Amino acid sequence: MSSTAIRAQEKKGGAAALMALAISAFGIGTTEFVPVGLLSSLADDLSISITLAGLLISGYAIGVAIGAPVLTALTNKMNRKTLLMLLMIVFIVGNSVAALSTSFVLLLVARFITAFSHGVFFSIGSTIAADVVPENKRASAIAFMFTGLTVATVTGVPLGTFIGQAFGWRATFWCVAMLGVIAIIASAILVPKNLKQAPPSKLNDNFKIITNGPLLLAFAITALGYGGTFVAFTYLAPILEDITGFAPGAVSIILLVYGAAVAIGNTIGGKAANKNPLKALFWMFLMQAVVLVILTFTAPFKVAGIITIFFLGLLAFMNVPGLQIYVVQLAEKYVPSAVDVASALNIAAFNVGIAIGAFVGGLIVDSIGLIHTPWIGGVMVLGAVLLTLWSSALERRSF
Repeated sequence: MSSTAIRAQEKKGGAAALMALAISAFGIGTTEFVPVGLLSSLADDLSISITLAGLLISGYAIGVAIGAPVLTALTNKMNRKTLLMLLMIVFIVGNSVAALSTSFVLLLVARFITAFSHGVFFSIGSTIAADVVPENKRASAIAFMFTGLTVATVTGVPLGTFIGQAFGWRATFWCVAMLGVIAIIASAILVPKNLKQAPPSKLNDNFKIITNGPLLLAFAITALGYGGTFVAFTYLAPILEDITGFAPGAVSIILLVYGAAVAIGNTIGGKAANKNPLKALFWMFLMQAVVLVILTFTAPFKVAGIITIFFLGLLAFMNVPGLQIYVVQLAEKYVPSAVDVASALNIAAFNVGIAIGAFVGGLIVDSIGLIHTPWIGGVMVLGAVLLTLWSSALERRSF
């Protein structure tokens, strides 16, 4: 076989493997956020409050936060493809138990266990994506894998909301479990067996990460900046129904608009953060804080509320590429042998932010009301603005 034919075959195999990873990312992204559109029906069916139902999001986030760094470190020596398959089995079992749940406690436990597959998948998925393509295509490969997560926000969450409203929330979880079945079949067929193993990281290197000031500051920026939006986003469906006055059917369409904005924002955020991640993050967080405050005043009005929610979506995930790039840059500078674990810890920080945001949102709903969730989320994001300025000052001082 000629070298041209070999390269063409490798390119085809790499593209197929990336498609399998994107399918898995789509399923995982859908299961994380789909309860946002189902909170009201979940609360009614299980006879619990909206606030308690919100724990299904924060509980999942805590599961990711615990699972990502711990399991990434523990599974470091496992065959990458085998680990990928095991993670999707955990995903399928977790969502199936959620669909069969007859009590809130069992549903919460199922969500927590499912979350273990999330953090490890995205930390090793990036490694696999980079390994199945040529050196000069690595960044594009990782970006393609993450499109699965973006597409989940655009289509998976509103579609899951529609299915839940039409056939009951359990049907949504069964459908998500089926996505896991499709993903594991795709991975079995399309992901090659001879994947390069990640270099084993020493325990001492992992300890260096959690004692490194700039990295800890970056994790705090991630938690506050990403998590602040979830004070309001967790309760977006109740806000749209109870304050704006939309019918439940219209909410799934609005979530589709929100998801489309997320997809646009992700693309813009990646390009904006290429040259100077910290500078880009400062402006993204500042604009997001302003939009969250504005939502407090526009939520009671349908047209103004939808426009504000579009901008909320545009900015909500725009910071993700910049935050991930910045943490990787810091890890390469301070602890180059444990970049994977640093990346996993940042995924944990994202989900700590989600958990804090959802929890704070619940407290606000119970105490002063739904309408106050956006501006308080804005204050949380403003904290990330200040930490970003601090991190920029440290960067300048180190040169």
